[in-house]
Amino acid sequence: MDREELKRARRAGRWQGALIMAGIAVFIALLFLTIGLARKIRNGTILSLLNFGGTSESVITSEVTDKADTLKAVIDTYYYEDVDEEALKNGIYKGLMEGLGDPYSTYYTEEEYREMMESSEGVYEGIGAVLQQDSESMLIKVVRPIPGSPAEEAGLLAEDIIMEVDGEDITGQDINVVVSKIRGESGTKVNIGIARSGEDKTLYFDITRAKVEDVTVDHEMLEDNIGYIFISEFDDVTTRQFTDAMEDLKEQGMDALILDLRDNPGGNLDVAVDVADYILPEGLVVYMEDKYGERDEYRSDASHHWDKPIAVLVNGNSASASEIVCGALRDYDRATLVGTKTYGKGIVQQILPLGDGSGVKVTIARYYTPNGTCIHGEGFEPDVEVDFDLDLYLEEDTDTQLIKAIEVLKEKL
Repeated sequence: MDREELKRARRAGRWQGALIMAGIAVFIALLFLTIGLARKIRNGTILSLLNFGGTSESVITSEVTDKADTLKAVIDTYYYEDVDEEALKNGIYKGLMEGLGDPYSTYYTEEEYREMMESSEGVYEGIGAVLQQDSESMLIKVVRPIPGSPAEEAGLLAEDIIMEVDGEDITGQDINVVVSKIRGESGTKVNIGIARSGEDKTLYFDITRAKVEDVTVDHEMLEDNIGYIFISEFDDVTTRQFTDAMEDLKEQGMDALILDLRDNPGGNLDVAVDVADYILPEGLVVYMEDKYGERDEYRSDASHHWDKPIAVLVNGNSASASEIVCGALRDYDRATLVGTKTYGKGIVQQILPLGDGSGVKVTIARYYTPNGTCIHGEGFEPDVEVDFDLDLYLEEDTDTQLIKAIEVLKEKL
């Protein structure tokens, strides 16, 4: 697939939510930012949360246990089939997390947690599709199949809604759980059932899993020495790929930069800070604050400060770590945001093992831009608002938002 086809594929999907690649268990965000568990354990926050005798009154009172025993007696007496006792226990644990009313906090069984934690750096075994989950409907959509991946070869398209995996109805399930069902060893098959606009029935695809290389950054030099860098997600490999792109464009004489964060729902917090650090002067990039008022700061050191004009392309899928980069560049008056309003995810999740093989993902903090803004539920309004005309792009290969960003930068050169 050539560069123009790659652009078309990567921009075809437009939907709000959070990203994860099918067949991969990296915690990007997708729905959450990842942070250092060891640091949180060292400062005692996580330990205090896991000290069940400690900080708050238990909800597992005698009244609750009595009612649970009554419900179990009803099941044993009246339920018409044999019961999976382990599934009932897991249902209790999942229900406790669901009681938070937070779509980002969830319980993982031992099998779910193990499969979710299995990953490799930069290469993943799966079908090679980027997925998003809407936090309200919990529907999971295909943002885009990765070029050359099994998903693309099988015929999955942007905007397809995943309904079934190997015959199981997965609607309403957490995206990490669904991903663990889709991923698997190269050469094995998975059957994906999807709902597609214009089709009355569920479409089914038998897809053979394979190793998929995770390329998160693409770049090129545009007219008038305007560099262009597209970042699909903030993964472990992104820092190197981004810095390589920046250095290549600098060597070509880049006078201005377009940073394309459209459809990038986030990822690794440290990587987002690395990207911002490669541009910003010395100072605060982002900080997080938990329920105890404890504050974690992430800073730039100005070792790669780049002071030329920047335009950042954003849309409703630009979320989480993407918004951290947007917020930092905006607060330092280093960039013009072009496009449409961002998603508005300003909270952080932590993955925690529970000691018995199971685990939880729980929201632990809000994050704030250098000026103290938390955009959770709000998002960033662009400085220059312009819609993406998909029909025009498909018919004439004209990207209305990119054209506007070039115009904005030309005025600054």
